[in-house]
Amino acid sequence: MKIGLVGYQAGGKSSIFELLTGTAPDISKAHTGQLGTATVPDQRFDDLVALFNPKKISPAKIELFDTPGLSRDQGEGNAQRMSVLREANVLIQVIGAYAGADPLSDAQSFEEELVLADMQIISNRVARLRENIKKPRPDRDELQTELEFLEPIEVLLNEGQSLRSQEFSDEQEKHTKSFSLLTRKPLLVLINTAEADFDPDKLAAIEALGHPVIAAPAGLELDVQQLDEADRAEFAAELGLGEPCRKQLLRAIFEITEQITFFTSDEKEVRAWLLRRGESAVEAAGTIHTDLARGFIRAEIMAVADLLRLGSEREVKAAGLHQLVGKEYIMRDGDEILVRFNV
Repeated sequence: MKIGLVGYQAGGKSSIFELLTGTAPDISKAHTGQLGTATVPDQRFDDLVALFNPKKISPAKIELFDTPGLSRDQGEGNAQRMSVLREANVLIQVIGAYAGADPLSDAQSFEEELVLADMQIISNRVARLRENIKKPRPDRDELQTELEFLEPIEVLLNEGQSLRSQEFSDEQEKHTKSFSLLTRKPLLVLINTAEADFDPDKLAAIEALGHPVIAAPAGLELDVQQLDEADRAEFAAELGLGEPCRKQLLRAIFEITEQITFFTSDEKEVRAWLLRRGESAVEAAGTIHTDLARGFIRAEIMAVADLLRLGSEREVKAAGLHQLVGKEYIMRDGDEILVRFNV
């Protein structure tokens, strides 16, 4: 899953990217976007490492995509920048809340830009379909069907409505999948504040637009991270910084993308894996390796919380807290899995 950092220029996207990934922005990629990975902090993973002392550790990671910032000058290269945004699965709009900035206006106008970009794609497709069904061609019925599914979507976009909260039929999902519509993607708003506190009334006004919102002083936290480790805690306290916004943001990403973490662990390797909430044991096996899903027989499941509390897999089994499950078992956050399979 690719998480896109999006927004207008000078909002602080690159600071967020550096804070999460530890990678400095590359100026040469300003027009194409820059990829990086962020390690997901998880105390359960750290505790498993301490328990098993493995030869290899592999924490969960997410992919961050620092996209080119949009220009507030309408049409100034924004069409190309919007096309880059479509590569992301989830959008995090970064809004700078510095002196003279208007975060609410930025949030509103950015959503309007997304709606307009989607409207242009759908309207162009609808226009082509209407033209093509006038001609005697073997796929005329299929084109007519597609047109009937797309026309209601065009109406919504022309009315200025986002598609994020709309219920799509299976056919509408099928006919729009290739467009990677921006207003169908989950959106999280990050207010990049200049200070530790942010006006709660302004925050509520942005939340009223219908998106989850976080306000955090990412720039200040990035400054703190670059200090000597011995000075960080004291400087953070002086600035009034509470929970690191890096943790806040990663937790919010998990919530908006409905992901859970499961684990595989032994003396060779402790590894954390990401999975969509509601997916099954066989899908978890496929996340590890496609051969595991193909030859899946059953899976051994135990809760990492039980494993850490009792100290060993043997003790978990002795306490009757170990399960043998089939393909349909729905994975839970914090499960440890061992897959039995045929080669």
